[in-house]
Amino acid sequence: MFFNSVPTVSVDDAYQGKDKPNTAFIDVRTSAEYAAGHAVGARNVPLDTLSDAHAAELAPHDAVYVICQSGGRSAAAAGLLTKAGVKAVNVSGGTLAWRSAGLPME
Repeated sequence: MFFNSVPTVSVDDAYQGKDKPNTAFIDVRTSAEYAAGHAVGARNVPLDTLSDAHAAELAPHDAVYVICQSGGRSAAAAGLLTKAGVKAVNVSGGTLAWRSAGLPME
């Protein structure tokens, strides 16, 4: 539903952009998925807990990178956040692509 309405970046671009000033990086997978390993620097905000309060907290950021396992949930979350006025960016390929690219994990 929201997949085409938000910008999408590669995992490499997300890795380069996530630490820029005034950015945020969230992982919308479940807490168990996140605990099993996640992209370095990502904060866990499971999709089913994403709320208006999260959107209000994230809205002032210049970019909010959103990642999940493969890109579907993060696209949906980025769409919801965009609708709420957040400058959300979907990370294409998700954690699977992040790991495959050899990017740092926690």
